[in-house]
Amino acid sequence: MINACGEYLELAQAQGRKWQKALQYERDQRLRLEDTIETLAKQHNSLEQACREKGRQDQKSAKGIDADDDDEENEFYDATEDFTSVQLVPSVKGHSRTGSDISGNSIGSTEGDSRLGEQSSTDDPMMQDKHSNKDSSGYWLKPNSAKTGGVRRKTIQTKPTAGLNLWSIIKNCIGKELSKIPVPVNFNEPLSMLQRLAEDLEYAGMLHSAAECKTTVEEMCFVAGFTIGAYASTAVRNTKPFNPLLGETYEFDRSDDLGWRALCEQVSHHPPAAAIHVEAKDWILWTDITIASKFRGKYLQVFPQGIIHIQFRQSGSHYTYRKVTSTVHNIIVGKLWVDQVTGVVTDAFSTAKYILSGTWDHKMEYAKVLHTSVDKSSRGKPLYQTAPPKLLWQKNPLPPNAENMYNMTSFCITMNETEEDVAPTDTRNRPDQRLMEEGLWDDANKEKVRLEEKQRATRRKREAEAAAAAEAGKPFDSYKPIWFDRKMDPLTKTVTHIYNNRYWECKEKGEWSECPDIF
Repeated sequence: MINACGEYLELAQAQGRKWQKALQYERDQRLRLEDTIETLAKQHNSLEQACREKGRQDQKSAKGIDADDDDEENEFYDATEDFTSVQLVPSVKGHSRTGSDISGNSIGSTEGDSRLGEQSSTDDPMMQDKHSNKDSSGYWLKPNSAKTGGVRRKTIQTKPTAGLNLWSIIKNCIGKELSKIPVPVNFNEPLSMLQRLAEDLEYAGMLHSAAECKTTVEEMCFVAGFTIGAYASTAVRNTKPFNPLLGETYEFDRSDDLGWRALCEQVSHHPPAAAIHVEAKDWILWTDITIASKFRGKYLQVFPQGIIHIQFRQSGSHYTYRKVTSTVHNIIVGKLWVDQVTGVVTDAFSTAKYILSGTWDHKMEYAKVLHTSVDKSSRGKPLYQTAPPKLLWQKNPLPPNAENMYNMTSFCITMNETEEDVAPTDTRNRPDQRLMEEGLWDDANKEKVRLEEKQRATRRKREAEAAAAAEAGKPFDSYKPIWFDRKMDPLTKTVTHIYNNRYWECKEKGEWSECPDIF
């Protein structure tokens, strides 16, 4: 037994030395790889700057040459274009179209290629006449908000050109949840995640149009278009929003010009979760959503978790859907590109009624299916004969100088506009975000650290009170949101946060005594 133990100990020591050497080798390999990638990133950055400078010089020196092409830095590359699932044949009017990579599931909530089909060069005049009181994005054409003197702002402060060693920060983030990693405001845009939630409403005019539809299958086309239009601005937006503080709110009242108003609240800190409630004359939208993210080295994955509800008052239709996982590629080197979704509208018997086509970062159309057949040459995949397409939405153009304003849309630029009489917890009152928008990044970073430490101190105090109450055998109420109640959703059988119908009444009275001191 002694001899056997001695042999085992000797063998274990030998194996231990072997694994130590292997581990050290892997560590050395990782360090060499980090150095290589850092060097490559620096070289890539220098080369891009040299190319941009050369391009500017060429444009200045060139005479009579059209220099209106987009800067390569703003160029967007789609994912691979492999359209094999569906084919379209010419319609009876001779309108020929190419099929898209489409899968079922009602409003098409499956992850796939970023391109939904070939763009059409025709905009149906019947569609334009039907919705003549809207612009191309479906906005209700009403005067600008009187809340800001009749005119909403069109620009924000040009962002500073601050140098930052990107790799020194993100090399320690691989495989981690990004919301738990403190990063300077240099990586941010002057918006919070609450405002990004409300930004999904930029093309909410489609929900107004959906409420006017005569059939639910056509209604579903507009709902599908709305779910995809929410991604339209992400093609050129590679900055991150501010993580909201617990209890932070954001109201965005566009009832006077766009026909809806929204309220958001950060209802949980770990995990970070936000709730939103949007109401219009003919529809309401609500959800609470948690966004997890992981940095994988070459790419960033974002995992939205939560069920979004849209309910129409007249038809009684109630839609639920989830946001898809998004992957941002080429974080360090190369052009950013993003995977999104594709879909087809079917009836209750899985019969295709409408085909959605276009590109999620440009425009979308829908076409009524007139006839369906089977293509025997392509493993029995369906062939759809469609009527001429109608426009669902078209991406609003970026304002001038957008590249120096975080590539925000004109709609987005209005979101952080100062407004009186909002709750003291409103994002627009957040000092670090406001300082960043004004270009004072050093001051913004100091304020960000102060606010985060204040939030930690509040959490430690709450945890101490909970522990003391538990030790004394007394009940203790954990944190509860102000404007949303945590309830069981009878439809989805999941616990969610439902708006308690108190915010706008309190605003009318100017009663904000329940709001926590978070700023």
